[in-house]
Amino acid sequence: MPKRVLQGVVVSDKQDKTVVVKVERRFTHPVMKKTVRKTKNYHAHDENNAAKVGDTVFIEESKPLSKLKTWVLVDQPKA
Repeated sequence: MPKRVLQGVVVSDKQDKTVVVKVERRFTHPVMKKTVRKTKNYHAHDENNAAKVGDTVFIEESKPLSKLKTWVLVDQPKA
């Protein structure tokens, strides 16, 4: 089974080797039939402290690295 990859924006890089990434998903509400936006924050491992606040990054699920970190930073698109 392939690992999930999500795209999001870095909202915090204050921790060492960890970034907090905000991932937004959109879906149609089952009753109201309106498009709804939901966001969730993920803690991701950033080995080189490369990502900065505001960067768009890709994260991939991995084995648990700590209590909150189960995602790893895999790519930063060139913008």
